Amino acid sequence: MNLILAIVLIIVVAAAVGGMAFFLGINHRKKIAEAEIGSAESEAKRIVNDAMKTAEAKKKETILEGKDEVHRFRNESEKEIADRRREVQRQERRVQAKEENLAKKRENLDVKEENIAKKQKAAEKELEEAETVKKSQFEMLERISGYTKDQAKEYLLQQLDDELVHEKASKILEYEQQLKDESDKKARNIISLAIQRCAADHVAEATVSVVPLPNDEMKGRIIGREGRNIRTIETLTGVDLIIDDTPEAITVSCFEPVRREIARVALEKLVSDGRIHPARIEEMVDKARREVEATIKHEGERAVIDASVNGIHPELIKLLGRLRYRTSYGQNVLNHSLEVSYVSGMIASELGLNPTIAKRAGLLHDIGKALDHEMEGSHIELGVEVARKYKESDAVIHAIAAHHGDVEAKTVVACIVQAADAISAARPGARRENLENYIKRLQKLEEVASSFEGVENCYAIQAGREVRIMVKPEIVNDDRMVLLAREICQKIESDLDYPGQIKVNIIRENRAIEYAK
Repeated sequence: MNLILAIVLIIVVAAAVGGMAFFLGINHRKKIAEAEIGSAESEAKRIVNDAMKTAEAKKKETILEGKDEVHRFRNESEKEIADRRREVQRQERRVQAKEENLAKKRENLDVKEENIAKKQKAAEKELEEAETVKKSQFEMLERISGYTKDQAKEYLLQQLDDELVHEKASKILEYEQQLKDESDKKARNIISLAIQRCAADHVAEATVSVVPLPNDEMKGRIIGREGRNIRTIETLTGVDLIIDDTPEAITVSCFEPVRREIARVALEKLVSDGRIHPARIEEMVDKARREVEATIKHEGERAVIDASVNGIHPELIKLLGRLRYRTSYGQNVLNHSLEVSYVSGMIASELGLNPTIAKRAGLLHDIGKALDHEMEGSHIELGVEVARKYKESDAVIHAIAAHHGDVEAKTVVACIVQAADAISAARPGARRENLENYIKRLQKLEEVASSFEGVENCYAIQAGREVRIMVKPEIVNDDRMVLLAREICQKIESDLDYPGQIKVNIIRENRAIEYAK
């Protein structure tokens, strides 16, 4: 029992001591914390004071810098304003000077306007006086003649027009009748004799060369492995080979007929030989070129011999041979030149002239067509140039220059060549013309004739060689018919292109119908 009390007492004492120690520790910690808080507050106050001092210094410094900047801006602004003020003053002085000049000019203009107004008033007064005199004279003339001014003017113009129409129609009929009486019989005789004596074949030549093949297998051999053979042919000859579904045939296409002929001959030789490879192709093309050049020379010599023309330069003979491979509207140019030469010689003979120059000019009149695109100019300009180069006579050169009417024909030989050229081109079948162009030409001819006042109907006949025109008799009288025919001919000549000549036939009919009852 005592032991238990002692233990309890010890525990109570220990608890009391522990509680006291606890309270003492808390007080100690509290004092330490209060001391630390006090030191922190003093440090904070010190930092705040330092910051306030620094801020105050910065504020003063910033205020000073701002004042300096404002002072600087003020100085610059005042300087700029002063400069602008000086510029404005200068502009004001210039404007003032211009205003003074304008004022002076305005004063001068006012003076001039016053002078002009005075002169205008004087002129108007004089004009009124002249009009008054003129009016009184017209009134006096009207009283004397019994016509008003408009009636007299219309009467005079009508009389003058009638007299002029009658005079022109009479003169034209007189001259035309005289010319017809003198020239129709002789011209028909000469032309008919020349045409009858010159018989020529006229078959329009094809412009596409076709090379026949023994079989379709040959097409593959001509093409070659990966197309090397056909490329070699096209490169060496300058043509295009068209290999399509056409059986046993190859088409050679080229605008230059001599190159097309060389390619055709070379292909025929390759097909005949059977050995087709690049080396053989080059050999055959070279051989074909020599053959075609020999043919050109031979054809030129044959043309000179057939035309009985001597002393032509060898280069001109070669150019004549090249015409063998030229066509114009499907007509072979060499055959055309030979025919013009024949007809020119015959017409010259019928006229009692020396046919030699006429035949020579007719043979060479289209020589310019033998020159290729390397030389610029029309075939007439090139023909004149090459004829002059090889020392042809002035008569031949002039006939070449004038055979299409580009130059006025001043010699009989030039006129003969013009006529012979038209005769050769106008023969039926000489030149190819498709149906569409033919119909368009006839329609254009009828449209030109119908465009004149008083024409009732018109019809193109004789393949466009004649146009018959029915006119309204109440509008077109007999005298006007002659002038109308002349005007229609001039319109056709200026608007249409045609070989030969076109006859304009005007028909005027008056009918009087009555019924007996």
